[in-house]
Amino acid sequence: MSAPETLPYPIHPSILAFDFSIISEQMRALDVAGADAFHFDVMDDHFVPNLTFGPMVLRTLRSVTARAFHAHLMAYHPDAYIPRMAEAGVQRLYAHPEATPHINRTLGYIRDAGMEAGVSINPGTPVEALEPLLEMVDAVLMMSVNPGFGGQAFLPITYRRLGQLRALMARLGVSPAVVVDGGVDGGNIAALAQAGMTEAVIGTALFTDGDPAATMRAIAGAAWGG
Repeated sequence: MSAPETLPYPIHPSILAFDFSIISEQMRALDVAGADAFHFDVMDDHFVPNLTFGPMVLRTLRSVTARAFHAHLMAYHPDAYIPRMAEAGVQRLYAHPEATPHINRTLGYIRDAGMEAGVSINPGTPVEALEPLLEMVDAVLMMSVNPGFGGQAFLPITYRRLGQLRALMARLGVSPAVVVDGGVDGGNIAALAQAGMTEAVIGTALFTDGDPAATMRAIAGAAWGG
């Protein structure tokens, strides 16, 4: 196997877009091509209208790559998932304030389990809702589509929301990673990076031309106008 590459911009391929009949091969190819981390959307068919995979799948795939695993809990009762996600080898775990009335406690549990604590918000949730949480998190996952399904069109309001988030972070003096998820591709990644995104989750766009590794490298290069 070739030595892993380093991309000019951190890309987190979304497992939701993969072909599960050849998922190990696709993960290995994207690992070598420089994927910064692999992103897993864990959906419970209640918080969002879709059911995907849980800790057992992540644990099975953990041996495929040494890259970081980031899991996005789109599920009610997120606390119940935390120990199993840690056991499955997850390095960063995102939870939604819309899914639990005790999100600050959930974020504390994630940290206590040895993972980076991430918070994710839906497009309809005001950015100001993050103010009491930003000092507790390592990353903010801003949804740029309504969560539940891959392949949705990017919501342009995300640019304004990134500006609001950046202003809030500056006022609080914090600097978590700012991650955007949903409809990110080579056509908008430069504008998103300029607006304040520091890491990108990309799914469907990687699989448009039959060579996801080459596509990922091209999108990462486009982040700086390349």
